[in-house]
Amino acid sequence: LGCSLGAATLAARRAVQEPGVTIIAVDNAPDMVARCRQLIAEDNSRVPVDVIEGDIRGVEIESASVVLVYFTLQFLPLQARDELLRKIARGMTPGGVLILAEKLAFEPDANQRWMDDHHHDFKRAQGYSDLEIARKRQALENVLVPETRQAHHQRLKNAGFDHVHDWFQCFNFCCFAAVRN
Repeated sequence: LGCSLGAATLAARRAVQEPGVTIIAVDNAPDMVARCRQLIAEDNSRVPVDVIEGDIRGVEIESASVVLVYFTLQFLPLQARDELLRKIARGMTPGGVLILAEKLAFEPDANQRWMDDHHHDFKRAQGYSDLEIARKRQALENVLVPETRQAHHQRLKNAGFDHVHDWFQCFNFCCFAAVRN
């Protein structure tokens, strides 16, 4: 959900070993959907992928064994996050897993500053200028609203996931695996 250009979709497609799997990728940006469809058409995997242009909140989720939501939830209003996660949990098969990757907020403020400083150092090492870093930060302010690790765990439990695992973290980006029994 929120497939963008399809990097996670293609990685999942290439990893599928079971027969009968279909991947459904959803994004609301027409240009992203068009490019994603092109990249999937150029890929040599035989796993079918259906790319849908639309709002992830309006997509029906039924019998899903795996749902990927990468850096998308943080752009939704808080109430919409709860509703979407409940909908995902209801649409999953027993034992299904939601892989949720999000930017984290840290408490206290000193911890947040430390993470931000090191993340910006990483961006500089990748060739970004201070101006580019500042512009991106300004563009995302009040648009991307990160939450704490604890808030994510609680929201996932409230949505109906039985187990929540911190799967991976790099700086202020974390990936959770939430399992539905």
